Amino acid sequence: MKPPRLVHLLLIGCAVALPAAACAQEAPLGRDVEGLLAWARAHSPELAAMRHEADAAAERVVPAGALPDPRFRTELRDITRMGEQSPALLPARTGSTRYLLMQDLPWAGKRDLKQAAAEQDARSANGRTDATWADLSARIKITWTQLHYVHQSTRLTRELLDLGGRIGQIAQVRYAGGLAPQQDAIRAQVELTGLQADLVALDNEGRQLQVRLNALLARPSAAPLAAAERLRPLPVPARLDPAALEDRLRARNPQLFADEARIAAAERNQALTLRNRYPDFTVGISPIQYQNAVREWELMVELNLPLQQASRRAQEREADSLLAAARARREATAQQALGELGEALSALDAARRTEALASQSLLPQAELTFRAALAGYETGKVDFTTLLDAQRQIRLARQNRLKAQTEAQLRLADIERLVGEDL
Repeated sequence: MKPPRLVHLLLIGCAVALPAAACAQEAPLGRDVEGLLAWARAHSPELAAMRHEADAAAERVVPAGALPDPRFRTELRDITRMGEQSPALLPARTGSTRYLLMQDLPWAGKRDLKQAAAEQDARSANGRTDATWADLSARIKITWTQLHYVHQSTRLTRELLDLGGRIGQIAQVRYAGGLAPQQDAIRAQVELTGLQADLVALDNEGRQLQVRLNALLARPSAAPLAAAERLRPLPVPARLDPAALEDRLRARNPQLFADEARIAAAERNQALTLRNRYPDFTVGISPIQYQNAVREWELMVELNLPLQQASRRAQEREADSLLAAARARREATAQQALGELGEALSALDAARRTEALASQSLLPQAELTFRAALAGYETGKVDFTTLLDAQRQIRLARQNRLKAQTEAQLRLADIERLVGEDL
């Protein structure tokens, strides 16, 4: 039956007059991981805090290289005019008034080193921000993948529950006809009860993962999430070359980037500590007023005397130790990251091979075995135990395939966290 012409015209008018967003519903959050990452990048308070800290570090660069504020001093001299008058506080009524304008001048190069150290601290803060995002995005990917596994396991369990129900009906029919013992029907019900208990456990696990994922997204714990529709495609093996990924890790790992910036800042601070062997200066100019006229001008130069050599040598040794610690910390970070990368690559390769084995061999064989066992049980050629074992083999093969797919996604998230970018 065709729709009325008026309804047809209204539908066309909606498509023409209204924007596409008004006629089509927005995809719910949770269907794919890309939408979750976009939401987290825009709403995560943890990431926002790191960004603000990086902005604050960037604002410290200019003050670090600036001269100190000049100082101004006024001295009222001989306020009693050699005892000839009561004390006076007006410059025209004192014996003389001295005005002094002073400016501190650090030794040449000190301001540049302070500014360079502040710049490296800002780069380190940016690296920590990137590391925070890499860690947060990896946790979101991992939690979303685990939630996808629970959803798919639930779907698989429901399919097996339907299959088990059909097996139970066959067992009941055969028992009613005296072709099978009552134990077969009871065991079928036990299997169904076990599957129902698995559904309860999966539902609980799914709720916990949803709460965890909403917490990572800075959303209310009970906020709805759409069921995951698809996993991300795995990179081709050529993009997972260990040597190439190690180079990318050394070049782009945000934690290594932050450690390198710390090393550069420590080097500037070490050089600054050596410059502290030399004095800083203060220069000043001073006009002197007598009554209502300035009649004298003075110039002054002041410098500190760096005589506390034991203190300065201790500061220099401190700077050396901090530089050595920064270099050692970077090496430790690199070694740990490279070790984690090797483990993740090995696990990803094993997961791929396991999935291929389950899809191409185990699952087809299990399905053939089950169909043969089901036909044999219906004709009385095999017992009920053989049929249940065949059903369990199908479940095991499907679960192994799903676990392998999930494991590959988890390891991919680890690799992307380590290299600092999506593959």
